[in-house]
Amino acid sequence: MTGSDMDYKSRIRQAIYADLPDDHTLYKAPGQIGDGRFDHGQEVNGARTLKLAAVLVPVVDYASEPKILLTRRADHLSQHSGQVAFPGGKVEEKDGGPVAAALREAHEEIGLAAEYVDIAGFLNTYETGSGFRILPVVGFVKPGFQLEIDPNEVAETFEVPLELMINEASYNRHDVEWQGRPVFYYAVEYEGYNIWGATAGMLRDLSRRMRP
Repeated sequence: MTGSDMDYKSRIRQAIYADLPDDHTLYKAPGQIGDGRFDHGQEVNGARTLKLAAVLVPVVDYASEPKILLTRRADHLSQHSGQVAFPGGKVEEKDGGPVAAALREAHEEIGLAAEYVDIAGFLNTYETGSGFRILPVVGFVKPGFQLEIDPNEVAETFEVPLELMINEASYNRHDVEWQGRPVFYYAVEYEGYNIWGATAGMLRDLSRRMRP
């Protein structure tokens, strides 16, 4: 990123929520955005019971250009196998909250130590068709970390330029039928990886928030 883009951290901090959402947003309300519908503040699938999950959106602070660290889920998993995802998972009682859950999952899945992560803030909660309300936790990652992938959960990790993912032109809309009704999702192709569904939806939320 060049010129006025050099202070990208300030741009991100100004674009996202600095404070953790309240309990109603985290545990009771529909996701603020979600699968098939990406307009801010609209209910996605109506009233239903959702499980709270948290993901880490890791923005690696390389001197050359910032990049987003992503995973490709293991091919043998029963759900979402082989798909591109953020490190994360269900918030457990032992975590004490979604930030701790996101950091724990990142360490368990890819070996990213919490000491390398500076939490910047939060994106909109994202409701999935599989019944999760996901809180994306944005964190700036200091270079020099060592990753250790858990092969039971993750096939590989890769990085995508932040500049690509905050450019709305990168996102292609796909209209499909799901459970007998028309829905749509966004996808970004990058070096053979297909970033789509919830992951693309959360990144598109960041992109929309960072519009000039």
